[in-house]
Amino acid sequence: MTSLTFEDFTPGHFGTFGPRHVTREEILAFAAEYDPQPMHLDEVAANASMLKGLSGSGWHLGSLMMRMLFDGFIGRTASLGSPGVNEMRWMAPLRPGDDLTLDVDVTEARVSKSRPETGIVTFKGTIRNAAGTVLCEMESPIIVRRRDHAEAK
Repeated sequence: MTSLTFEDFTPGHFGTFGPRHVTREEILAFAAEYDPQPMHLDEVAANASMLKGLSGSGWHLGSLMMRMLFDGFIGRTASLGSPGVNEMRWMAPLRPGDDLTLDVDVTEARVSKSRPETGIVTFKGTIRNAAGTVLCEMESPIIVRRRDHAEAK
């Protein structure tokens, strides 16, 4: 059931989600299917790489972020989708055994000029491991129904 509409997203810190534990097996499985580079699949090659050890694909990290966003709030938001990702930065490697935490901030919330029944909310997501190291940052807008126009899902 939809419970969050445009009016629920004001600029500032929105929430913290997780932790989400990442296993070696899921890093290998994702890499084998979608990003079969040696640093994601082979311990010896990974140790010889600039990453100095097995690391998850940045695309895996982005997928994990999306899942955490969905489970955290998007799944109960009157979202109509996203026009894309403004920025995605991989800051440090995703490692087997990492416990991920996602901080979400609303950087902008504005009513759409062309579709006033909706608003555009821009989020900045930051994923950290248990040591507090930032692994990934993403900024992305989503289109959200305004309260007076929200339909129950």
